[in-house]
Amino acid sequence: MEIKLTTAEIRTILQGCQYTLRLVGSSRDYRKIQLSEHFSTSNHVVLNDAFNILGDIVDAIDQVEQFNQKGEF
Repeated sequence: MEIKLTTAEIRTILQGCQYTLRLVGSSRDYRKIQLSEHFSTSNHVVLNDAFNILGDIVDAIDQVEQFNQKGEF
């Protein structure tokens, strides 16, 4: 089954995920967890990295849309 989403819907979902990650990252409990000496991820990423990656993806989507709009003229 394929889920059909418009580009605007995809962007909105990704930005919503960014907002959620920012909320989690700003919580005192999460910051305490991340600062623990026992906190470790397999590729050494932290929540802020995921937030930034989603931002990069949204920017890339915007660039493709701008390119496609220029091509329509």
